Amino acid sequence: MIKALIFDFGDVFINLDKDAMNSRLKDFDIHELPEALHAKNREYEQGFVTSDEISENYRTEFPNMASEDFVDSWNSILLDFPEYRLKFLQKLAEEKDYLLILLSNTNENHINYIQENVSFYEDFKNCFDAFYLSHELGMRKPNPEIFEHILDTHELEPSECLFIDDTRENTEVAERLGFHTWNLEPTREDVIDLFTTKKELF
Repeated sequence: MIKALIFDFGDVFINLDKDAMNSRLKDFDIHELPEALHAKNREYEQGFVTSDEISENYRTEFPNMASEDFVDSWNSILLDFPEYRLKFLQKLAEEKDYLLILLSNTNENHINYIQENVSFYEDFKNCFDAFYLSHELGMRKPNPEIFEHILDTHELEPSECLFIDDTRENTEVAERLGFHTWNLEPTREDVIDLFTTKKELF
């Protein structure tokens, strides 16, 4: 029996263009990031690096990039947040049939941008019983410890949870831990179709 619905944020609720930053970086003649910067990105998602530090890391590596250029490029991944998805979530919250949990790999720059540009962000956040952002938690998907943290904190069994995420690597780890999963494909699926797409669980 499903007791908890655990949602990713990007490409589940807010639409993303995951290639946008690479496209923006090409404007600065940057075609590939060194592995050291990829590692810093992962640290930033876990809150181990500050927003100023990640900006400085990029600008040290690429001196022709100004601070505002970095932030604009970084946030270019974020697109629109269709309000009908908020309404779907609000209905779930009102019905109170499931524990609603957000579990997102994100960072301070992205959340600040969303807070400034999504007028109903606080309404969205208030729908959840728990709201976990990787940079606040100090952990990121697909590390098993972040899933175990959810289970321990909320006294849940993996078989009682449905985890919805657009990244295959994340759902594969959750599956190995015993979670039910939906690896949502954003180009052809929508979270509002949850109860028809995964009807065998409900």
